[in-house]
Amino acid sequence: MIDELRSDRGLVSAMAAVRGAGGDEDALARVAWSVIAEPGDGVAGALVEALGAAEALRAALDEGVGSTLGRAASALAEGRARWRVRAEVRAVADAVRAAGDVRARLLIPGDSEWPRAVDDLGVHAPMVLWVRGDASLLSAEPRVAIVGARAASGYGEMLAGDFAGELAGSGAVIVSGGAYGIDGAAHRAALGVEGRTIAFLAGGVDRAYPQGHRQLLQRIVETGAVVSEVPCGTAPTKWRFLARNRLIAALADATVVVEAGWRSGSLNTAGHAAALGRPLGAVPGPVTSAASAGCHRLLREYDARCVTTSEEIRELWGVAGRPQGGAQGGEGVDPERRRLQDALSVRTPSTVTELARRSGLAPTRVSALLGLLELEGDARRTDGGWLSGHSDRR
Repeated sequence: MIDELRSDRGLVSAMAAVRGAGGDEDALARVAWSVIAEPGDGVAGALVEALGAAEALRAALDEGVGSTLGRAASALAEGRARWRVRAEVRAVADAVRAAGDVRARLLIPGDSEWPRAVDDLGVHAPMVLWVRGDASLLSAEPRVAIVGARAASGYGEMLAGDFAGELAGSGAVIVSGGAYGIDGAAHRAALGVEGRTIAFLAGGVDRAYPQGHRQLLQRIVETGAVVSEVPCGTAPTKWRFLARNRLIAALADATVVVEAGWRSGSLNTAGHAAALGRPLGAVPGPVTSAASAGCHRLLREYDARCVTTSEEIRELWGVAGRPQGGAQGGEGVDPERRRLQDALSVRTPSTVTELARRSGLAPTRVSALLGLLELEGDARRTDGGWLSGHSDRR
C-alpha cells in the first residue's frame, strides 16, 4: 500500500498542501494508519513504535514484513484482520484532499509544532493530528482542560465561564471538547476575553459537531485551534468520543471537571488524567444535585483536588504528578463491544464486513460479539444483516 501511495502524484501534491512540504513516506504511512486503525489502537501503536510507520504498514497488510515478531504474532494477526477491511488507497487520498479543502494542517511526531505531551500515551498516542487554526497553541503553556456535563445546569455553565474567562485572560490556553454544556461555556468565555482555546473533536475537523456549535467552532478556528486525530470525513461516534478524551487529558497540564453526573463522559477524561499523573481538580456542588455527583465521586475515588476559584486551579500546575486513585471512566464496559454497538443501526441492516469496517474490529471478532449481543437483546439478526436491539438508540 505504501508504494501505491507514493506513486499517486495527485496524493503527493495534496500532501504538500496539508504539510507545507512533499508527501514523505513516514507522513503518508501515518495518514494511512489514521484511516485503517481506530484511535488509540495499541497494537498499531506498538507496531509503529517497533518498525516505524512505513514498515509497520507493510507488516500490517502482510507485505512480507514483520515475520519475526514472536509472541506478538497473534495480536498482529488479529490486527491485520481488522485493518485490511479499511486498507484502500482511495480512502487515504480522500482524507488528505478533504483536509486540504478546509485548510487543515497535518502534524506528525517530530514536527516542530507536535505537542510532545500526547506522547505520554505511549502506544496509544495519536498517529497524526489534523489541525484547523493555530497549531502552535498545542505546545503553548500553560494548558488547562475544563470539561463537564453536556446537560449542564446554569450553576455549572456560570462557573465554567468564570474560570475559563479568568484563566484565558491571564494567558492560559483553555482545552475542551467543543460539546454543549460545560465545554461550550468554557470555549465561549475564552473567546470572549480574546484568549486562546483548543477544541478536540471526535470526528473529522471538517465536520462541525454538534451542528449547533458550527459558528462557535468556526470562531475557534479563526483565533484558536480545532483538532482531531481521525481523518476528515470521519463521523463522531460514542467510542471516538471516549478515545478523544484521552487526548484532552494528555495535552492539558491540568484537568478540571466543573460539573458531571455519576456516569458522565467527563469522568473518562478525568480517568485518563489520573492515569497519566496529571493534576486533577473537581468543583463541588450541592450534595443533593445529581449534576454534581460525578465531581463528588472524583473527590472521593480519584483523589481529585477540590477547586472553587481560578486561583485554586492555577495551583494545580504546581502540584507534582502523583498516582491518583479511582477506576478508569467507562464503567467497565468492553471497549470493543461499545464500538460494535455504536456501529449498529436501528433502521438499516449491516453485514459483518460493513460492521467490521465501521467499528475497526476484525470480522471474526465482530461475529463473536454479535452472538453475545444477540443473546442479551442488544443486537438482532435480519435477512438483510444486523440491527441494533434498541429502538431508542441514537
